[in-house]
Amino acid sequence: MDKKSIKINFYFRRLIFYFWFLFIIGISSVTIIFYAASKGYLGTLPNTDNIENPAMKVGSEVYDYNGILLGKFFSENRTLITYQELPRDLVNALLAKEDIRFKFHSGIDAKSFLRAILSLGKKGGGSTISQQLAKLLFTGTSAKNKLQRIHQKLLEWVMAIELEKRYTKEEIITMYYNKFDFLYNAKGIETAAHTYFNKKVSELNLGESAILVGMLENPSLYNPKNYPERAKKQRNLVLHQMMKYNLLNICRYKKEVEKPIKINFKIQKKDFELLTYYGEFLKKEIQEALDEHEDKTGQKLNLYSSGLKIYTSIDAKMQDYAEKAVKKHLSQLQILFNHFQKKNKNAPFLNISPEKTKRILISAMHRTTLYQDLKQKGLTEKKITEEFKKPQLIRLFTWNGAKKVLMSPWDFIRYQKSIIQGGMLSVESSTGFIKAWVGGIDFNYFQYDHVAKTQRQVGSVFKPILYAAAINELHYNPCTKISNEKFHLGKWSPRNSNGKYGGFLTLKDGLAFSVNTISARLISQITPGPVINLAKKMGIESIIPEHPSIALGSADLTLYEMTGAFNTFTNYGIYVRPSILVKIEDENGNLIKEHIDFSRRQVFSEEIGYIMLKLMQGVIKYGTAKRLQNYNFIGDIAGKTGTTNENSDGWFIGMIPNLTTGIWVGWEDRFSHFENIKLGQGANMALPIWAYYMKSLYKNINLIYHDKLFFHKPKNYQSHWDHCNENRIKEENIINEENIINEENMINEEKKEKEIIDFDGYLNSENSNDYDK
Repeated sequence: MDKKSIKINFYFRRLIFYFWFLFIIGISSVTIIFYAASKGYLGTLPNTDNIENPAMKVGSEVYDYNGILLGKFFSENRTLITYQELPRDLVNALLAKEDIRFKFHSGIDAKSFLRAILSLGKKGGGSTISQQLAKLLFTGTSAKNKLQRIHQKLLEWVMAIELEKRYTKEEIITMYYNKFDFLYNAKGIETAAHTYFNKKVSELNLGESAILVGMLENPSLYNPKNYPERAKKQRNLVLHQMMKYNLLNICRYKKEVEKPIKINFKIQKKDFELLTYYGEFLKKEIQEALDEHEDKTGQKLNLYSSGLKIYTSIDAKMQDYAEKAVKKHLSQLQILFNHFQKKNKNAPFLNISPEKTKRILISAMHRTTLYQDLKQKGLTEKKITEEFKKPQLIRLFTWNGAKKVLMSPWDFIRYQKSIIQGGMLSVESSTGFIKAWVGGIDFNYFQYDHVAKTQRQVGSVFKPILYAAAINELHYNPCTKISNEKFHLGKWSPRNSNGKYGGFLTLKDGLAFSVNTISARLISQITPGPVINLAKKMGIESIIPEHPSIALGSADLTLYEMTGAFNTFTNYGIYVRPSILVKIEDENGNLIKEHIDFSRRQVFSEEIGYIMLKLMQGVIKYGTAKRLQNYNFIGDIAGKTGTTNENSDGWFIGMIPNLTTGIWVGWEDRFSHFENIKLGQGANMALPIWAYYMKSLYKNINLIYHDKLFFHKPKNYQSHWDHCNENRIKEENIINEENIINEENMINEEKKEKEIIDFDGYLNSENSNDYDK
């Protein structure tokens, strides 16, 4: 062998040595790195529980009483789907575009990895679907620093292998699609299908599937809403890959690539489930149930991410009827109010000075986000006020729909205070289940809830609680007669709205005509204490002042409290707290909570409950709610109207044997109101809403609320009580038709004066009823 051959042989053996040396070193290094990564030496890895139960935040679905989906509570708008729901084209498109050898590797595709290394990423990345899922689940956003990104890649490799060990290929594909964020609050493929094409994922066609798969590379860059041409090129690339790997025939490919991009974009509102007034109340009930479940089992469930199924007592049809009834009446009432305000230079406020008006508007201005923004920028109070008086384009609420007008924020505040507001709550008598909850006229413009949050003076609608206390404490009956003479209790001199006094009235007539002297004499006999105690037992938690004027409704209470209290009458003396939550199930259908009302309690006897229903039937038949007869109702109806100082609030609570419905109507500010008692009384402001609502219920034969229901008479009720006032109509010197209309309760002048003096305190108090606070 010559020297040249020996030299070549030497270098060849040396080359072989170095090759194997570097190969072994490389393999050993990779092995050591993988071992170190798997043991967590290169960074914290998810534990076994996290791998076996990867974070997949799924919102909780909320259903009505009949199983109709009302909305969701969620932090991420995601609906989980199964592999069987994925169209074949959607699966094939994913494999063709992202990982054609997915079914044959164990998390890492060596061929794709080497190709990516040698081409410096120009011929595609080396990440498998499993690695991409590991990135979505565990490592998150790619680091910009190269060394940090390499570190992330190592962890993703390890996690990809771990995922492959624990899940089938179908499960990995399903998890990947469920986890991916397609933007516009579309978390997961099901929500994406609804967002971009307004259809279920199972209904996606080939082109739509290719568009969504094309977005996987970069959902912002290839978004069909913002960049349709770019999205089309990406879609066609996906289709080409499918054809390349024989997952799509050439004829179908050529036909599909020529089609334009078509989407039916419908953004899924982030707070869809909250766009209703009872949302906060429902969330509170749910959280109490979840806390109780955690105390018992140790299992912590999250309303926004645990995929719960929440069943409520709300009846979607009844809710719709209630909302329509509110809108129908208040839109008509608004026309009347606006008409009478045309001559009012200080509209919409009545009987207050310009100085007080200015204080109201300034106080409202201080509560706006615009004011807070300007204040944060360092503007003085004077400059901010000047900014508020500059016209700008404002989206305005009207009863006929929104419209944009040029208006200053200052005038906008005044405009808002001219809009009539309302609240309505409908409760099933025996269960306390809330069937309809209307917290305002339009949640898009007025988010404050007038059912559970607004505390307003209740007026004469409080009188049935007083009468029940008198019957309970003094053992009175409907025929008990009370003097209607003028009455003084210290400095308090209650007045009847018709200015007429004298003679005696039965309890039934006293309540039917809402006679103030009768109520005043009753509270003087039993004192405020027992009345307040009874009110508390009937579910009223707000502060009731221990003052005789509460007999005429001077207390500020919520519609939720008053409707729950009246339901005690319909339920024959048993109070049951009005509730929405029926039951909660976890994502697997296991029962977490079923409604059991521990608040149910006997407040007074069945006989007293029936007596009060009979008294309030008199209110409907010939008293302050007599106009309800104009709607031609038949069957048993009981109820009570209420009107407060200067017609600021109108109330009506109506009851049929299996449903109690309360209504409040007023304005943002108490100084906005009708000047005329005929328009401003509860019988005109609130009662028609009840009538429209009940008419709709009675027409629906699928509901259990109809005119064939009757209040049942207890054994101890004495029938002659129904006939003790047959000569009532002849007593014209005491009662006349005027009093039927003028039902307003007249709170003592001393208190009325105090309300005016305390106006500034009212605006700034924590318990302010000026709900813009």
